Amino acid sequence: MNIILWIIQVLLAVLFMFAGATKFIMSVDDMNAQSAITLPGWFIHFIGVCEILGGIGLVVPWLTKIKRGLTPLAALLLLIIMIGAVVTSLPGGIAMAILPAVAGLLCVFVAWGRRVQARSNLA
Repeated sequence: MNIILWIIQVLLAVLFMFAGATKFIMSVDDMNAQSAITLPGWFIHFIGVCEILGGIGLVVPWLTKIKRGLTPLAALLLLIIMIGAVVTSLPGGIAMAILPAVAGLLCVFVAWGRRVQARSNLA
């Protein structure tokens, strides 16, 4: 179970850090051109920062064994972002909402798995 969680955590971290960095590399106009809903630039950049920090939070606390409870918290907070991503991509069609939905479900799995392990380590 630990190996599966690590694989998913690393893949999600790469996904979120890439997605967050993209929000700074691409212009706001280009980002909005690809989206079904137009969002203000400051909000796109805010989400980008949250995705980058969340990607770091998925791996670093558990890897360093410092504040391990931050890993499931990061996964749950990224789930909130993925819920928003599903809602904003649904007007573009169900196919556009599949990736954020799957990423959200994987975040739930990581949050649950690491929370269970953190509690078992305390006992």
